[in-house]
Amino acid sequence: MLQAKEMSAALLAWYDANARDLPWRVGPAARARGVRPDPYRVWLSEVMLQQTTVAAVDRYFRRFTALWPDVQALAAAPDAQVMGEWAGLGYYARARNLLKCARVVADDLGGAFPRDEAALRRLPGIGPYTAAAVAAIAFDWPAVVVDGNVERVMARLFAVEETLDKAKPRLRALAGDLTPQTRAGDHAQAVMDLGATVCTARAPACAQCVLRAPCRARAAGIAGDLPRRAPRVARPVRRGVVHVARRADGAVLLERRPGRGLLGGMLGWPGDGWDRGDNACQGADATPPVAARWQTSPVEVRHTFTHFHLILTVRHARVRADARPSRGDFVAADDFDPADLPTVIRKAWNAARAAPQDEV
Repeated sequence: MLQAKEMSAALLAWYDANARDLPWRVGPAARARGVRPDPYRVWLSEVMLQQTTVAAVDRYFRRFTALWPDVQALAAAPDAQVMGEWAGLGYYARARNLLKCARVVADDLGGAFPRDEAALRRLPGIGPYTAAAVAAIAFDWPAVVVDGNVERVMARLFAVEETLDKAKPRLRALAGDLTPQTRAGDHAQAVMDLGATVCTARAPACAQCVLRAPCRARAAGIAGDLPRRAPRVARPVRRGVVHVARRADGAVLLERRPGRGLLGGMLGWPGDGWDRGDNACQGADATPPVAARWQTSPVEVRHTFTHFHLILTVRHARVRADARPSRGDFVAADDFDPADLPTVIRKAWNAARAAPQDEV
């Protein structure tokens, strides 16, 4: 079997010829010419990529870096604008921590990200994975970068048959054994690219893999079965209600959610029950935010969060021009863009728009 140094060298040679072209990446050819990655862009991309696909992140990253090309610009941005631009990426605590981290780096660190993992982990919202990724990719620190792609490659390369929840420490140790002292960032991206394009979750292309010779799972014919997953735990179901109110001039009633908790800091329709998990509000007993002839959409909104499934009753109404809501504020039609809403809130908007409308 190839030794760790030989496998790492083979991976780097493969990466030099096959690296993905990503908007946040300095590719191997540019790196060879002395171009260095921008820590800001590395950090921003890694935060965006947490539990999100490369395809989904691409346009968000391009938009963010066009609006805020460096950490100082992002730190100075209004919270509401950043949260609006983040809408649709999900896991909104990431966006709140993104701003906190940008402001610490801009205000306390002179706009420069720390170079080592320990210092990076002291920044808001930066955990072990992100710290390792920034240290390795931006600064070539020999950090061990382990995401889902890396875990899958290690599990197959070394035929680790424990379920993934139990195997994580071993997979990390195996990844560490392969991490070289030089070109650590390129090595980390090489393993991730291999997992994303060749050693894929379904139907791995073993015949095309640069590590096919030493791969123990391929030799045993079990590559497609690894890593083994623990049995899934059924997500609970929550129910609730939202109220979509519109005036004749097109203004809509929105409220900004609390800074902490589910969809924290995001704009949404006034609602009840669904974010507490108590299932107390099924629709009929929910308190409307403004007096109106409320109707119930025949279409329920269904959405899945990390830890639960959500079923929303959507109530909608046309309201008078002089209506005074008890919650939220009316946003003028020209200032309202549904694309700025989180996905579940946008689903409720679509359900309300599709329903028949009564007059005020």
